[in-house]
Amino acid sequence: MGQAMPDIWRIKEVGKAKRERTQTMIILFLCTGNSCRSQMAEGWTRHLKGDRIEAYSAGVETHGLNPRAVAVMKEAGVDISGHRSKHVDELADVSLDCVVTVCSHAAESCPTLPGGPRTVHVGFDDPPALARSAADEEEALEHYRRVRDEIRAFVETLPEALAAC
Repeated sequence: MGQAMPDIWRIKEVGKAKRERTQTMIILFLCTGNSCRSQMAEGWTRHLKGDRIEAYSAGVETHGLNPRAVAVMKEAGVDISGHRSKHVDELADVSLDCVVTVCSHAAESCPTLPGGPRTVHVGFDDPPALARSAADEEEALEHYRRVRDEIRAFVETLPEALAAC
């Protein structure tokens, strides 16, 4: 974390004050590389629940933004092309209410975060891994679309599904 973080990540105090006024929940979607599933979850949450949830995504590593994830989200009307792959350490100053791990590796290696937010695991299949055995690009994209739609269905249950957080 040697370089300065953008102002959007410097919201710890602002986030607390905002939550007190609006009851906004602050959620981090955590995955291994912050390239696909966590990015889709952040995109869907901002798109569908932005008035009630402040969503972030990060990884325990950074793998870059997955172009197929960007493409299938765009098909569904959600633009995540401006997102970037972030390491969880970049969000150390964000006052999180809940961390949702979206892959088993992230669940197993989730670091202890400042403030002790609760962690909930909601696993989704790994589209890049599934796409490796696809016969062609269309078949590969079908894996991404299925997981995209499963993530959307989960996000539609928020914040109630995370009442324990």
